Amino acid sequence: MATLSPMQDEEAGSSQDATGLEGTLARVERAVEASSKAVASLARELKRARAAAASGQLRELHRALDVVQAMAGDVVKRVGTAAAAYDVDEVDMLASGAYAKELLAAAETADVAMFAEDDRLLCYPSIVRVLPGDAALEIDRKRARGIRPSVVVAQLAKAQRAGPRFKPAPFLASLVGAYDLVVAGQGKAPGAVVRLLDVYAALTLLPGQSRDYTRAEFARDLYLLDQSGETAGPGGRRLRWAASSGTRQAGMLTTVAMSGQQQRYWGIAVESGHSESGRSESGRSEEDTA
Repeated sequence: MATLSPMQDEEAGSSQDATGLEGTLARVERAVEASSKAVASLARELKRARAAAASGQLRELHRALDVVQAMAGDVVKRVGTAAAAYDVDEVDMLASGAYAKELLAAAETADVAMFAEDDRLLCYPSIVRVLPGDAALEIDRKRARGIRPSVVVAQLAKAQRAGPRFKPAPFLASLVGAYDLVVAGQGKAPGAVVRLLDVYAALTLLPGQSRDYTRAEFARDLYLLDQSGETAGPGGRRLRWAASSGTRQAGMLTTVAMSGQQQRYWGIAVESGHSESGRSESGRSEEDTA
């Protein structure tokens, strides 16, 4: 039986592999597959040896045992190659930002829009957080142990096709309530424009709430509300998006739009039901991620 040695297997594919975690996992996957095939071949020869022993075919038994010994040594070498192929320091890779960069590159290759914002990766409608201590990701508040870049990007692309699960009315009601707290706390008149960062602070007043509901999630929900076209809040009051004096001014909240562009939000006002439509003034801007 003509087979490649473990070293030949490794060399045959190393030049074709990507670098980083994706490339390492590809090499390990290939080495484990080669080991699995070698084990299957060994199992077949062991069955032949057992049959020869059971029937007393001595010459066949000698031949089978010699083959089994040789194949067993090959299996050990192949398994060693598979183990040696995985040489990743997971904590360092995840904590240093190298993994996030690789994930961004994988998304770009797959034509899936993604960009980094603070300690999150935004990929409409998902928000991804790297968890170095757990060698895992948090995707939309759910722990994901499988972190191979190509697999993660495929999952995020699937989530994009499925679309978000978002109910605008409850979120808008919460937004109006937090807006009222900010207006009262700042001594402003009803209907005045306030910063969305201040509204976020009001929404997360209780200890731990800002950790449970992050700014990235808030910005994404603002975009989803904006896209829904919903502006009518409780009591017939209407939401109006308010722009800052400059799209790069401090206090901007940024998320990623369905188009893949960055979407920025700054302020809102909530007016009585007698006011004009809530979309008369844009409080958002789009910037290409490039």
